[in-house]
Amino acid sequence: MDLNTLKTFQMIVKYGSFNRAAQEMNYAQSTVTMQIQKLESELGVKLIERGKEIGLTGAGRLFYDQSLQITKNMEYLQTSLSNVKSGDAGHIRIGVTEPTASYRLPGVLRNFMSEHPNIRISVEISNTPILRERILKGEIDFALSAAPDLGSELYFEPLFKEEFVALMPENHPLAQKEVIVPEEFRGYRLLITSATCPYRRKLEMVLQENGNVMLDTMEIGSMTALKYYVQNGLGIALVPKIMIEPEISGTTVRMVSGSLIFMTFGILCKASAYPLQLASGKLFQQLKLHLKRRTISCIRT
Repeated sequence: MDLNTLKTFQMIVKYGSFNRAAQEMNYAQSTVTMQIQKLESELGVKLIERGKEIGLTGAGRLFYDQSLQITKNMEYLQTSLSNVKSGDAGHIRIGVTEPTASYRLPGVLRNFMSEHPNIRISVEISNTPILRERILKGEIDFALSAAPDLGSELYFEPLFKEEFVALMPENHPLAQKEVIVPEEFRGYRLLITSATCPYRRKLEMVLQENGNVMLDTMEIGSMTALKYYVQNGLGIALVPKIMIEPEISGTTVRMVSGSLIFMTFGILCKASAYPLQLASGKLFQQLKLHLKRRTISCIRT
């Protein structure tokens, strides 16, 4: 049985006529007759009493009542599938790192979801290594993150460069300087993120390039929490500039020299899934529109 046959049956019941049903469905009357014969054969019961007047059998009345909901469900399913195919519906699973998760993504999603109310979005906030593995396992569709390690089967499209600054207590000795070089962190406690954080790895590499600078460090698992530890005088933190605008009371911000102050962020997905399609593709374009600050060549890793 198919949807058109159910609708034909319902038209016959509504108008009490095979001929009128054929007109409404734009079929020849013989087509309507064959549809009903085939339907009764499939079900193994007689649905319609033929005669001068059309009437329903007991099975026909039961089938008619149930068929109304079936038709409604099938029409809804067809519409839903059509919306998914056009990218106007679906479920997007996105991963994102901080600070983009808290400071950039909510506004983009607000606008996107108001334009696409039938698209459902799940957001997972984590670090780049975990999001990379989640993508490879098919557990999320794509991520906003730092560039992944080379050698993975991923596609990374850079969108912007995150600018980092040194955040310190306002009475800290280094607050007397306008610009800080990495070597000057020596002798002062540096608040750092977890060992899996790409920025921490970059920080360690830069310091090694500058003579294996030994540091007094304190590990804080959340990048968004760093500024509050600085505010309480526990040390200096290198944080994304977007996180300290406006500045927090009791702290001050200084620029840091060298390549340490930038990290490239972008959209990460399976190489086989690029370019992203359907609903994910629409969100991808929206993110590019709002987050891309300069043209950076795409990277396939």
